[in-house]
Amino acid sequence: MKPKRFLLVVAVFGVILILNSCGSSPAGCPVCGTDKNGTVALIDVMLVPEHNPNGEPGGPFNIFDIGWTDPKNRLYYITDRIGLDVPVFNTDSNIALWAIGGDNSVAEAGDFPSVCWADPATGETIPPITTAQGNYTRFGCKTNGFRLPGFFGPNGHFGGFIGGQCCASRANNLNPLTGPNGLEASDDGNFLFVGNGSASLVVFDLAAPPPNNFIASNFTAPPLVTAVIATGTSPDYDGPNGIGPCQASANGRAFSDPTCGDLRGDELATTGGIVTFPQDGSSRFLVAIINGDPGLPFVSIIDATGIVTRPANNNRLAHCLPYAPFTSVNNQPPYSPGGPGSTFTANYASCILGQIYYDAAVQNDTTVLIDDAGANGAAGIPCPDPSLQFIGTPGNPGPAVPTGASGHAAGFNPDVACHHGPQLTATTPTKPGGVFCAAGPGTPAGCVGAVALAGLGGMVYYPPTHTFLLTNGNSTGDITVGSVDVIDPLHAVTVGETTVHVPVVINSFPIYQCMPTGLSLRTGTTDVLVGCADHDGRAFAPSSVIINGTTGAVLTTINNVGFVDQTWYNPGDDNYYLGARDMPTGPVLGIINGATRQWLRNVPTNGNAHSVAADPKNNHIFVPLPAGGPNCETIAADGCVGVYAQQ
Repeated sequence: MKPKRFLLVVAVFGVILILNSCGSSPAGCPVCGTDKNGTVALIDVMLVPEHNPNGEPGGPFNIFDIGWTDPKNRLYYITDRIGLDVPVFNTDSNIALWAIGGDNSVAEAGDFPSVCWADPATGETIPPITTAQGNYTRFGCKTNGFRLPGFFGPNGHFGGFIGGQCCASRANNLNPLTGPNGLEASDDGNFLFVGNGSASLVVFDLAAPPPNNFIASNFTAPPLVTAVIATGTSPDYDGPNGIGPCQASANGRAFSDPTCGDLRGDELATTGGIVTFPQDGSSRFLVAIINGDPGLPFVSIIDATGIVTRPANNNRLAHCLPYAPFTSVNNQPPYSPGGPGSTFTANYASCILGQIYYDAAVQNDTTVLIDDAGANGAAGIPCPDPSLQFIGTPGNPGPAVPTGASGHAAGFNPDVACHHGPQLTATTPTKPGGVFCAAGPGTPAGCVGAVALAGLGGMVYYPPTHTFLLTNGNSTGDITVGSVDVIDPLHAVTVGETTVHVPVVINSFPIYQCMPTGLSLRTGTTDVLVGCADHDGRAFAPSSVIINGTTGAVLTTINNVGFVDQTWYNPGDDNYYLGARDMPTGPVLGIINGATRQWLRNVPTNGNAHSVAADPKNNHIFVPLPAGGPNCETIAADGCVGVYAQQ
């Protein structure tokens, strides 16, 4: 923590900056748009482990993504793509406690990697990740015969995160293939969900029994990797050609090379805890995560109930193992190094409820389990999209997946639901497009299948309707049209004489001239803040929108802050916080009051400051700040996490 004398200087400097940033705000700034007689300023900075301005080992803290706070345990997490880890800080002392990662972590020098779950009785464990080309990748669990050239063999460890300077070469920041990305902790603080560049979701059990109880050990033991959920096919990082062909295809060919796989897993949301869903009366812990930004985007809905409840004597549920066991002989050791559990395309993770593809499909039939017949079948738009899916074992890619007799791609478990994005009206000379067309076996005239030309964005679980809300920055061919889509994770579908409950899009709220990115729900209400990116092909005016999450009605539009990536709602002070890194006048931390829906002020930050989270117990706001600028004080060349608070 910084000396109080130095903090006073920083606070005064912050006030001066705010005085200079109010622009056309009412006279009497620094209170700007608020009726509270105070300002928000930088009060402390947190040093991120293993970062320095000299390059090795980590380089400056410049490439990071989503942060999250756990108020129960007073922790702050941030996904760090240069440290190849998730640093953990105490939100009261503002000091780093640990860096969660794998064998390749820069912080901790890889000496304390997380290990992957293994059953001591049977030897069963989480299988390694196999790519579309049939090669292993290290960015999962190194188990069950895993081996790469150079004698990288199985050791039971989590291999680690991709990083931002991709694939250990540190040569290219190929953003859609990076990691760690989206991050969220469960409400009880026991589990951490992290998206990785290997088209996967890594789940850390922070309260696992010893020796891997991260919290109870007072942060002296690495947390257990309790699940690695492949939501798509991983890029071929460690194949003979690496991702060189993918890098080439990124330049004008939309990441179309097969070595790209399904790109990174990102922008996740969870129910926070176990929720009872009126759709079927079940109690579940659900997770949503996206892939394919900016290629062919899709969202996966995962039932993580078994993971967070740790059921005894059911390894598949507790660790989201694939449907088929990772063995060639009756699920008993010795386990096959290339068994069926290693190949995503032949063997879905058992906890995936379904996937929704944004591929301009000509219909969205919510009455079927797998939406690949009728008009979609006639148009050659299958579900799931098989463009990057191959069958194979390591060293033997095998043929492209053929179409099965059941109408869906062979090799996919038929119980995993697959649907397409919503049908939306197209823009006409007299009407803006993007209005939801009721789903069904037919397509209303004048409606088009949704795309996601700017990629899918932030999500939030929405308790009033027991749905997930998902942002889509550009949902039609008109760049001014974005949307907030409503996903029912347990929509009733009749299969024969049986009713099943699967994920489908049941509504779409158009958001114009915004390019929606982040979402934050005001606790206990139907108010949802929509952060607007306001760019990517056309620069709009700065804006942020608050909608009714049930009806989609726009409640207010705020033009004082925009060009936002991530947003956060803090129930402790009833404020929304916005990581507005692209504001034309310079990056700021935007603040909007939840009760009044009124903009309060913009606090200058710096550089790529796009992430934000807050601790509701002390109302401190945490903003990662890249190297450069005055905010990181004496460690300005390293980068830091800034701690802001109301004065």
